[in-house]
Formats: sequence, C-alpha cells, structure tokens
Amino acid sequence: MRGAGTGTGGAAVAVAMSLLLLLLSRSPPAAAGDGRKSDSRLVSEQFSQAPQKLAFYNWYGSARLFHFRVPPDTVLLRWLLQVTRGSGPTCNNVETTVYFRYGAPPVINPLGTSFANNTSVQPSFLLKMLQGNASVNVSYPAPGDWFVAAHLPPSSHKIEVKDFIPTCAYIFQPDMLVVRVVEMSILEPDVPLPLVLLSQPSYLKVFVPKHTQELRLELQGCVSNGSLGCPVHLTVGSATLPGNFQKVLTCTCSDLTTDCRLLLPSPPWERWLQVTAKSLAGPRVLVTFSAVAALTACRPWTVNLQHLLQSSPNWSSNASMGPLPPSPNTQDLDQSGAAGSGPFCLRSFPVLREDMDVLSVHFRPLDRISVFVQSDMPSVMQLHLNTGMDSGGSLSISASINQTVIADNTSVVACVTAGSPFLSFNTSLNCTTAFFQGHLLSLSASSPTANLSIPYPETDNWYLSLQVLCPKRPEGCVQASVLVETTLYLVPCLNDCGPYGQCLLLRRHGYLYAGCSCRAGWRGWSCTDNSTAQTVAQQKVATLLLTLSNLVFLAPIAISVHRCLLVEASVYAYTMFFSTFYHACDQPGDAVLCILNYDTLQYCDFLGSGVSIWVTVLCMARLKASLKYVLFILGTLIFAMSLQLDRRAAWNTMGPCLFAIVVMVSMWVYRCGRRRHCYPPSWQRWVFYLLPGLSMAALALTIYVSMMTSENYYYTHSIWHMLLAGSAAFLLPPRNQHTEPWACAQKLTCHYEICKSHRDELYTVT
Repeated sequence: MRGAGTGTGGAAVAVAMSLLLLLLSRSPPAAAGDGRKSDSRLVSEQFSQAPQKLAFYNWYGSARLFHFRVPPDTVLLRWLLQVTRGSGPTCNNVETTVYFRYGAPPVINPLGTSFANNTSVQPSFLLKMLQGNASVNVSYPAPGDWFVAAHLPPSSHKIEVKDFIPTCAYIFQPDMLVVRVVEMSILEPDVPLPLVLLSQPSYLKVFVPKHTQELRLELQGCVSNGSLGCPVHLTVGSATLPGNFQKVLTCTCSDLTTDCRLLLPSPPWERWLQVTAKSLAGPRVLVTFSAVAALTACRPWTVNLQHLLQSSPNWSSNASMGPLPPSPNTQDLDQSGAAGSGPFCLRSFPVLREDMDVLSVHFRPLDRISVFVQSDMPSVMQLHLNTGMDSGGSLSISASINQTVIADNTSVVACVTAGSPFLSFNTSLNCTTAFFQGHLLSLSASSPTANLSIPYPETDNWYLSLQVLCPKRPEGCVQASVLVETTLYLVPCLNDCGPYGQCLLLRRHGYLYAGCSCRAGWRGWSCTDNSTAQTVAQQKVATLLLTLSNLVFLAPIAISVHRCLLVEASVYAYTMFFSTFYHACDQPGDAVLCILNYDTLQYCDFLGSGVSIWVTVLCMARLKASLKYVLFILGTLIFAMSLQLDRRAAWNTMGPCLFAIVVMVSMWVYRCGRRRHCYPPSWQRWVFYLLPGLSMAALALTIYVSMMTSENYYYTHSIWHMLLAGSAAFLLPPRNQHTEPWACAQKLTCHYEICKSHRDELYTVT
C-alpha cells in the first residue's frame, strides 16, 4: 500500500509539472491580449500536498480535507485534480465529489439530511469526476486560506472487517497553480492615477482602512484613440467560493457627459482591494483615462466604561436593569464636531475574546452584560475570528430582549457580516455589504429571542450590527432604545452534537476542525435529523439484545467447571462480563451504562473474544497440561500486544487462532497415525458435538465477516455472541476418564485431599 501511494504521488507530480510547463508557455487568460506577447508582470507558482486515500462518505470525517494558502495579488488560480485507483478485481469506476471553499472548510451534505433550526448554510461549489485528471480555474481569487474536500459516494453502511477482504484504493491529489502580479499599481485615495490600456489589462489595488463607510471608484477623462469614449471593463474585488460577489463595471461610449463610476457601500475593512481594468476597444485601440478612489470615512462612537459612567451612575452596577444612557453627544450626530471629520455612523462596543479550549471561544461585551441599541445609528460588535484556527468550529449567536420594555411597533434588527459591518438599516434590510451576503435577525415583542448558527465561519473579522426600527411609525423611533443581551460563542460542534452524536476533533497537518458522528439512526450536520432515528424502545431492545445475549456464555462456563477446566471457565466468564458491559456502554441515547472508561471496556471485550477462541481450540488439542498452560499465557500476551497495535485488524485476531488450529490439527493427525484410526474415534462425538460446534463457528464467522451492517448490527452481533458461546460449549473436549464430574468444585469445600497418581494420557479414548 505504501509503494502504491508513493507511485501515485510521483505520477501526480509529473502530471502537475507538465501542466505547469504548459501554463508557463502560454499567456494567462487575464493577460493574453493579442496572444503574441506575454505579460512580464506575471509570475507562476505551484503548490502541492501529499495525496490521500479516499473513503466512502458516512460523516464529515470520511471526507479528505486539503488546506492551501493563495498568495496576495493572484490573478489566476488553477486547481489540478487527479484521482487514481488500484488495479485489483474489486476496483470499479467510482464517482469522486470535490468541494472548494474560501476561508473555511466546505459545509457539505451528500446524504441530503436536514440541518438544525436557525443554521445558516451556503451551498458548496462542487465538481464530480471519475478517475483521471480535471482542472478548475478561478480568476482573481481572494488571497488567504482555501480548502478542498473530496470523498467517494455514500457508503453502503456495511461493517467491513479490516484487512480481511481486499478493498480498492482510490487516491486523490490536488495541485494548486497560481499566476500573480509582481508589479501592481497602488490607487491612493483622492489621487488620480493616469492609466493607458492597449492589449494588456492594468492591475490596481486600493487599501480600505477601518471605519470606511463607502468606496467610490471613478474613471475620469477617458479617451479612446483621441476621441471621447470609455470602452473599459472594470472588475473590483476577489472571487470566493461558493459565492462570488465581485463587482463588474462596463463603461461604454453612450454617455460622454458623465464619468464612469462604481459605488461600494461597506467595503471590507483593513485589506487591499484588487481592481482590474481591461480595454473593450480592440487590440490596437489606445484607451487613456484616470482612475480615482474616494473613501467616505465613518466616525465610530466607542462605548467604553468611562462613557457609561458619565452617562448613568447606575449603569455599571446593573447593566441589564439600570436606566438607559442617553445618546452619546447627540448634537454631534448632526454635525461634524471638533473631534472628527464627519458625523457618527455607528456605536462601537468593545468585545473581549476569551479563549477557553481548542475551537472554543467566548465573546462578550467589555464591562457589561447587555448592548445598548438605539434608532439613530447601528450598535456594532466586532468578533475576531481571523486567527486562521477558528474556521474549523461553529459560530453560535443568540440575542434576546425584554419583551415588556419594547413597544409593539418597534423591532430590533441585527445583521451578521464578515469583513465589514452592515450600516444601512434605514435604507435597506437586505443585510448585504459590498462583497458579502449577511445573516439577518429580528427581535420584537412577539419574538424576543433570535438564534443563529454558522458552521465553519470564514477566517475574517465578523461583525454583529443592531439597530432599532419602527417600520409602521418611523417618527416614534426618535427616542427608542433597547437593551439587547447577546450570547456569542465559537464552539467545536453545535450543541455538542446532541444526545445521539459525538463531537470529534479532526486534524489535517496542523489545522484542526470538528465534526459530528451520529448514532442510533440520527443523521445531519449536528445529529438533529431524526428521519431514520430509532425510538427509545428500539434502543432499549437493542441494548438488551447485545447484553443479554452474552448470558449464553454460562453454558461453556458450566461445562468447563463440570469437566474441571477452570482456566477455560475463567476466560469465558471474563469474556461474558466485559462484552456485556462494553455493549451497555456502547449504546447512544438513554440506554447507556458505563462502569469503566469506554476504551478500556472495548479493549477488554476484544481481548476476551480472541482469547476465548484461543483457549477453546488449544483445549481441543488435548496437550500436556504444562504445555497447554504455557501456550495459554503466550497467546494471551500476543493478543494483548496485537490489539494494542491495531484493535480492528482482522489478522491480529485470526493469526493466533489459525496457529492454534494448526496445533490442534497436528495433534489429531499425530494421534491418528499412532492409533491407526480416526481421532476422535467416537462417531457420537463427531455427530453430536464436533459437527454442530464447527457449523456454529462457521456461521458465526460468516455473519461477522459479511452480514453485519449499521442497521442490523444489534441483531447480527447478538447472534454472533450466542453462536460463539454455543460453539465453545459443543467443542470443549470431554472430561478425563480419571476425573469425577464437578471434582474441582467439590475440592473447594474439602479440608484434605487424597493423593492420586494420575498422568496425562495422549491415547485416552474420548
């Protein structure tokens, strides 16, 4: 398997290098122009990761995740995808689904399950492919984290024994090729930048500082071949997947009296914004113009503890019940004032980020419980989710108001956005910034609580904007103010996956993300889809089947004691005890009982099952007592070591068992040769004991290997318990003819023992 993986990686690298040479030999689409000249401002780079073996989809952990970083000033991103399969007889053409997303791992739903209430999910950008190569191009991609996830079709829910039946390996490897600009012009605010377009585009970028309310891009003095006209195609912003909110402006010659401009409300703060200008006039037509970027600043009113103490002496002592502070310097809202260059446009509440654990963060307003919201301007809270390690969790937002203090015609509208806050509540309620579609929440007297869950939020600064609105009577909102209590968390899994799921932490190199593994028929992103869920009665029946079926081991225990096989009886008792309590702990939901750690119970159950088969087969071999007990101890130690290496590998259990069968068959053949007739010699032994026992063992092995699924596990595994115990009861050899029935049990009550001369007889007729 390792050699196959190495070969696949080498083939993928060879294919990627050939495609890279092809890419370098041609001009990128963004800079192709007339096709005769290449753009010296562009350079190409390649990034690759080690291939991974694909798995059939069952839950999010079945998908293979790849994490890339796109460098700044990239104008073309090309994904080179390769899927290879093994050459075994079980290998068929299987469809592979590949997902792409910017900023966070893709949120996928191959099983078509429902999400929890109040969960906001964007559809993923995906590509389906068979074995071979495929490519995906993204023009002007956003710089930063990009994620690729791939998986095979949904699994058949069959429980396969590891390494017992050969399976086909499907290997997936993505390579990332980027073309970026090394010389990009900087567009400074309010400073015209002269540009000339001929055959190649012009690449610009403008920095958007914090508290920018509006960005206006304008083309002035546009001339095409000496005459007025502006045949220019302008692309602003970067492409992201699954959504693409790039702004495109096409200037024409229809109106020569006005300038060509683009208005961007709430552009993303504290980042470079990429602008690309292309000529629409043809390859030999010269177009000249000046690009101007104008920024409209926003004066934030930062509400800190000092402002609150000045506004109301009771605020700090009881933030949720004290009197509301007046609007901060209301006279400054209508005029510039001496402290700034414009009117206030938002009320900023400092937020404390408290890291609690891996993918576990608590956000709370600094020095307060509630957020003060009015109708004059939005109240904004900034959530720092830009560490690069926060996108693997889920953002949980809850807002509530006291319904007794809000008027019937008044509501509090909240908007959750990334990159920049939404500030246009008075003009629009679409909750959309320049390049981001936000999430809208509403609070009122009839609905005082609103919740929002965002799985895998993008790596960015997120903003919660709130404002009081009076849609029916706007004049009544002049003095309206409301206290809003917010609960803001970043958690690994929503509601910890509920009672029927387990939140598991996954890792890809140094990147951590979480997913829910559901049980008892529950499905969905956070195990909330009960369309195929088991009822509580079904769960209890399943638990009783898996636990009480182990009572069949009482039969081989009693037979072992009756025949004075105390070591074998102890092993069967050990297996019955730990198998019972392991399956009692393994159940989800209400029917659960764990007396020890789950991993300990599982290890002891697997160990007991293997050792039970080991001692039964060696007991059938009728070895000398000293040799038999030495093999008992050695086999138990080997089982303990192999289960520690890999608990679910088939040959870790079957290897020692096959060795025991070889020993048993060798001893039987040896006795046949010495006695000149079949061993065991009695036909009753074969018909009434050996053949039924071997049939039960063969049926148990067939069920364990090929018939178990996640749906019938409770029944088939219970049958496996009974068949395993029943076969041991039938296959145990009869007692020695010199030993009385229950002799070992009788010795426990005796105060003396009569010495006997007994020897191991290899030729005893049984």
